[in-house]
Amino acid sequence: MLPGRSPVWHETRRVLKLAIPVALAELGWMSMTTVDTIMIGPLGPAAIGAIGIGSNVFYTFAIFGMGLLLGLDTLVSQSFGAGRRDDCHHSLAQGLYLALFLTPPLMFLFWLLHSIFPALGIDPEVSRLSGSFLLTLGMSTLPLLVYGALRRYLQGIGHVRPVMFTLVSANLVNWFFNWLLIAGHWGFPAWGVVGSALSTCFARVYMAASLLFFIWWYERKLHGSLRTLLRPPDMLRLRLLVRIGLPAATQILLEIGAFGSVGILAGRLAQAALAAHQIALNCAALSFMVPLGTASAAAVAVGQSIGRGEPEAARRAGFIAVALSCAFMSCSAAAFILFPLPILRIYTTDTAVLTIGTGLLVLAAYFQLFDGIQAVATGALRGLGQTRIPMLVNLCGYWAVGLPVGYLLCFHYRYGVFGLWRGLTLALVVIALVLLLEWHRASRRAMQSPASRVLAGV
Repeated sequence: MLPGRSPVWHETRRVLKLAIPVALAELGWMSMTTVDTIMIGPLGPAAIGAIGIGSNVFYTFAIFGMGLLLGLDTLVSQSFGAGRRDDCHHSLAQGLYLALFLTPPLMFLFWLLHSIFPALGIDPEVSRLSGSFLLTLGMSTLPLLVYGALRRYLQGIGHVRPVMFTLVSANLVNWFFNWLLIAGHWGFPAWGVVGSALSTCFARVYMAASLLFFIWWYERKLHGSLRTLLRPPDMLRLRLLVRIGLPAATQILLEIGAFGSVGILAGRLAQAALAAHQIALNCAALSFMVPLGTASAAAVAVGQSIGRGEPEAARRAGFIAVALSCAFMSCSAAAFILFPLPILRIYTTDTAVLTIGTGLLVLAAYFQLFDGIQAVATGALRGLGQTRIPMLVNLCGYWAVGLPVGYLLCFHYRYGVFGLWRGLTLALVVIALVLLLEWHRASRRAMQSPASRVLAGV
C-alpha cells in the first residue's frame, strides 16, 4: 500500500474495481431477456407469453445449477489470495466437471416439463410455443453452466472486466441472431420463438468460448496454463464445491420462489394491479443488479483477504461493500419516490396501472436499502465459505414471515397488491438485519481464528 493511503481507502478502491464491471455485467445479463421480448413482440401476445413462460421455467432450474457453482467464489478467491494458483485451476476443473454432470438431468427436466404445459390449463397456442421454446433453450444448458464456472473463476482471481465485456457483447450476438432467425433474413427460415431460443443458444456458446479465450490469454505464460484443467474428477473437491454451493443455490431458489409466488398471488387480482406489480418489480430488479454485482465483489475481496491471512482486511472489505450498496440503493430509493411517474411511463400510459404503480414504487423505495444489505452480506459471508445461514435466513424471512403476512394483508385485510408488497418489505428488513448481524459476528470470529480458512486441510 502506498504511504499515506488509509486501509479504508485502499479497500474501497479494491471493492469498486471489482464491483463496477460485475454490476455492468449483471445489467448486460438482464438486458438479454429484454432484447428477446422486444424482438419477439411483433409476433403477437401468444409469442410473448410463450417466451415468458419458457424463460421462467428454464431460469428457475438453470439458475439453481449456476448457484451450485457459487462455491468457486470461495475456493478460487481464497486459493488466489494464498498464492496457490494451481489450486485455483484445480477448483475450476471440478467446476467444469460439475457443469458437465448437471447438464443431462437439467435437460431431461426441461424435456419433461415442456410436455405438461397443456395440463396446466395454459392457452393451447401459448402452450405449444412455450414447449418448443423451452426444448430449444434447453440446448444452451451446458454452455451456460460452463460460462458460469469460467465466470466464477475469473472473478475469483480478480479479472472482472472480461466478464463485463463478454455479457455486453453477447447482447449484440443475441440481437443479430434474433434478427436473422425470428422473422427470417438472408434466406433463413422464419422460426419465430424457436429462432429466439436458438439465438440465445448461440449467444451462450459465444459467452463460454469468450471467457475460455480470456483465461487462456491471461495465463498463457503460466507454467502448465490450461493443461492443468485436464485432470480426472476429484470427488473430495467436488463434494466441497457442492457443500458450499448447494445452500447458496437453495437460497437463490427460495428467493426466486418467493417473488414468483407473489406474482402468482397478484395474478388473482385485477389486471391493472398485476401489470403494476410486474412493472414495479422490474424496476426493483433493475436497481438490484448493482448490489448483486457488489455482492460478487464482496465475496471475492473477502475470500482473497482470508486466503492471504488478513481477516481484518476481509472484515473491512465486507463492510465497505455494504456501505457502497447502501449509498447506491439510497439514490435508487430517492428516484422511486421523487420520479415515479416518469419511470412508470417508460412501460405504460394506462392511468390505473400508473396509479397503483406509483404506490408500489414508494414501497419499493422502502426496501431498497435492505435489499442491498442482504445481497451484499450474503456475498461477504460466501467469501468466508458460509452459505448455510443465508439459506436458512431466506427460508424463514420469505416463507415464514413475508409471504404469510403479505397473504393476510392482501386477501384478509383487503390491502390488495400493496399488502403483498408490505409482506415482501417486512421479509427483506428481517433478512437484511439478521444477515448483517451474522456478518459482524462471523468476521469477528475470523479475526480471532484467522487460520480457519475453508481450504484448510483440503
